[in-house]
Amino acid sequence: MKYEIGDKIIVLLTDEEGTVVDIMNEKMVMVEVRGVRFPAYMDQIDFPYFKIFSQKPVFEKKKIYVDNVQKEKILPKKKTGEGVWLNFIPVFDKDVFEDDVVEKLKVYLINQNEEEYKFSYNIVFGGESHFELKNIIRGLSDFYLHDVKFEDLSDSPKFEVEFSLVNEHKKKAPYFETFLKLKGKQLFKKIEELKLKNEPSFSYELFREYPDKVEEEKVDMTRLGNAGYRMYDVSAAKENLSPARSVVDLHIERLTDNWKHLSNFDILTTQLNAFEKYYELALAHRQPELIVIHGIGEGRLRDEIHERLRLKDDVKSFVNQFHHSYGYGATEIYFK
Repeated sequence: MKYEIGDKIIVLLTDEEGTVVDIMNEKMVMVEVRGVRFPAYMDQIDFPYFKIFSQKPVFEKKKIYVDNVQKEKILPKKKTGEGVWLNFIPVFDKDVFEDDVVEKLKVYLINQNEEEYKFSYNIVFGGESHFELKNIIRGLSDFYLHDVKFEDLSDSPKFEVEFSLVNEHKKKAPYFETFLKLKGKQLFKKIEELKLKNEPSFSYELFREYPDKVEEEKVDMTRLGNAGYRMYDVSAAKENLSPARSVVDLHIERLTDNWKHLSNFDILTTQLNAFEKYYELALAHRQPELIVIHGIGEGRLRDEIHERLRLKDDVKSFVNQFHHSYGYGATEIYFK
């Protein structure tokens, strides 16, 4: 839920500030403005933080005489193409000593490019996913993701985002994965700087330009033919080759939406089929390594994967050790 009881809001139509006093349903809340309570749709209100910090201070206008009028300057055009950012807005409260303390952070995705992107957002604590969201962010716009309690940020959360173009382009990558990991010390320093500069938020760049498609290395087929190898036309197969992944999450809810009716055997079969698929794609794309997230649980999926890896000739080594992002719930595979 985007809003909570007690949140300060602004009514977009009248530009009046108010407070959320009740949650009516998923689309409507009850707000109070100047002592008057009325229902409002969530798209009719917004948080006032951007307005508070973006409003210019009002200064007393001075008289300007004709002789002192300066030549009008041409204002620079608004810059675009400055990348996609993850933006954090601290929400402050008072402690028992009336000092300002951060209660939570509001997380936004800021798109300063003109391109539109599909995105899949995931926040991870201790190797476990705590919040996921899939949507589209328009060009030159921002998108509210969710709130994060400040106390939870001491666990060094990892913010994972996968992007793809809404309007696909044959020269652009089919998807792009990136992440941000915040450490407690780094976060406290950012907030202190924010207070000193009296700024509303801080941001981290996820990418500047959406990456181009990586062209596969071409093999000199003539030399292979001259060496006695029989050549086959596999151009059609390459055109339909799916993109590989450096990290594969085998949790069943990440593989299919209709899993609740599946038996344990069917779940395990689905997970192992996905493992084999991305293992083969990693080899086809000549990846040096692959991380497979299998979770901890009873260890049945992990043991089955390890047994298969021992029989594969392309595996140089694999290890299931503590990882800062996945704990003991992932196996790192290194190829020859």
